[in-house]
Amino acid sequence: MKIKTFIAVFLAFAGMVLAFNVGAVPHEVQSFAALLPAIDPYSGFSGLALAGIVGSEVLEPVMKALDGLETRMEAFSKKAEEEFKAAGSVSTETKNALDALGIKQREMADEILLIKQKGVADGNSDNALETAGNLFTKSDEYKSVVGKIAAGSRGISTGIEVKNTITNTVGNTFSDRRPGVIGGAFREFTLEMLLGSLPTSSSSIDFVVENVFTNAAAETAEGAAKPESSITFTPTNVPMSTIAHWVKISKQLAADNRALAAYIDLRMIYGVNLKVENQIIQGNGTAPNIAGFTKSGNFTAHGYSAASLTAAGLLNNRFDLIGKMIGDLKVAEYGADVIILNPTDWWNIRLAKDSQNRYLLGDPGQVIAPALFGVPVVSSNAITADNVLVASLAQAATFYDRESVTIQMSDSDSDNFTKNLITILAERRCALAVERPAAVRYGDLTPA
Repeated sequence: MKIKTFIAVFLAFAGMVLAFNVGAVPHEVQSFAALLPAIDPYSGFSGLALAGIVGSEVLEPVMKALDGLETRMEAFSKKAEEEFKAAGSVSTETKNALDALGIKQREMADEILLIKQKGVADGNSDNALETAGNLFTKSDEYKSVVGKIAAGSRGISTGIEVKNTITNTVGNTFSDRRPGVIGGAFREFTLEMLLGSLPTSSSSIDFVVENVFTNAAAETAEGAAKPESSITFTPTNVPMSTIAHWVKISKQLAADNRALAAYIDLRMIYGVNLKVENQIIQGNGTAPNIAGFTKSGNFTAHGYSAASLTAAGLLNNRFDLIGKMIGDLKVAEYGADVIILNPTDWWNIRLAKDSQNRYLLGDPGQVIAPALFGVPVVSSNAITADNVLVASLAQAATFYDRESVTIQMSDSDSDNFTKNLITILAERRCALAVERPAAVRYGDLTPA
């Protein structure tokens, strides 16, 4: 029920915003957080129906898919909790199943978002403008020409200018109007998808990190004393972080320009997830920040300098350094599964040429997946330029989702009621638990 309830809240909000055109605007505070227990999972889709966006033939397959996804998610979440209570960890099988369901959940969210965007773009078919062909055939000029042709006249021509009436104004002026909103840049999120993810209902995550393992295992003669190994542990606690922001829009704007209101809604969700992506790498762990991979203690420094690379018979270049980092992970029994670089650094590497000006990583006309030494490369602005992170993310960390992005709105925040304003708030609660810092190598891409 949790999945559909969240989606219902999100879509019910969208439906209310889009339904402002027909006067369905309450004058009191409408806090979705307060209404959450009373919201029916299907009511969000009713909100879209209120705005005339989607019909039952579109919603039926979506709702059936949500039913199945919800049942499976609840079953595996319960199984994960039972395994953790029994053994202090979640099995790889259960964790992989939850990861797969999480990906499917995001795909469902994208599908619903497409339905919403299509509805906003299509608008109300009753108000659709007539086509140029209809306007032409209804014109007096066309009727006059038809009459002359019927009378046997020749050498006749005519034409009309087909005009659309622009009713929206921008800056209090009339202008040619392109539908929708021309948005700014949207980053493609990748880092969270690379991490194992688990749902949680707790305000913090407690886990135990292996500190030092002294392996004294050895062959033992019959009757001889067996050697004793030792392991030390460090208890760790990671609190949930809240990522949030808000904007104010006028009630008239929400009612008069549905596409803009929906666009603001999408930007709010994007803004929260953008900050989460940045915090996964850069979060310093000081409350209320997420403890990201580059926080002290969450990674192992690669430890190379220009002199040490030269002493090892290697060139002080990006290829050799990254190759050594991958090798060091393998020596520590961790197989690297990702290389994270700033886009500027990745493209400097991708454009590298040999002495004959041939591209080292393949001809520009070839479709080549970003990779070095067989390890996938992810380029993201979440990592600062001239730094590199090589990791086995599957073993290094777990991402905990306490509360996915929620949207709340109020017309009674501050002086909103008297100014006809609406405050839109988006927030999310989550945490990153880096359980094996030795599986993360990080440092300067061009060490001195």
